[in-house]
Amino acid sequence: MVEKAASKEKRSRQKGKEEKTIPIGLGFCSFGQGSNAAVTDVSEGKILRIRPLYYDWKYKPEEYKPWKIEARGQFFEPNRKSLLPPFSIAYKKRVYSPNRIMYPLKRMDWDPNGDRNTENRGKSKYVRISWEEAGEIIASEIRRIHKEYGPFAILGQVDGHGECKVVHGAHGCDMPLFDLMGGYTQQARNPDSWEGWCWGAKHAWGMEPVG
Repeated sequence: MVEKAASKEKRSRQKGKEEKTIPIGLGFCSFGQGSNAAVTDVSEGKILRIRPLYYDWKYKPEEYKPWKIEARGQFFEPNRKSLLPPFSIAYKKRVYSPNRIMYPLKRMDWDPNGDRNTENRGKSKYVRISWEEAGEIIASEIRRIHKEYGPFAILGQVDGHGECKVVHGAHGCDMPLFDLMGGYTQQARNPDSWEGWCWGAKHAWGMEPVG
């Protein structure tokens, strides 16, 4: 670890930019807080690289006391670094992807208080709006639906394991909010916890999980 830190410091000096290392969690399951522990090297607000977290980065092994098992004359111990999956290692590409939507957009010919031009969905272009305007539109739409149809007219996708941490999405804050506002209709999909090995591996690796 000392050699790695020295090498990193040397690279930083050569570039003339100050780097800082920040521990992060890169779990892809919305309730998997702290999973896929990693560190990201940042300079001038930009991600430089994502690396496994070495557990002796801040603490000595005798301080965090890793487990050790003796069996049949052999000792077994855990790795001293996190084992990140490829998706986590390459997360920088996702952050800076040109396809990422960085700010709220509204359909150009859609007026929440006037003509909505629903026939142009998928056809008309979009215009950038502020976060304040986006928040106002969402709040006004919720009030409109409640007034016209009742709270259960709101359909909530509340299952599945989206990569959304704990703020929004399948297991986030929006569903308790809708509960407090009078309820909502829950959309339950399929139990994809067990489906991951069946079809998820095909998408990721192009083959069955075994061979």
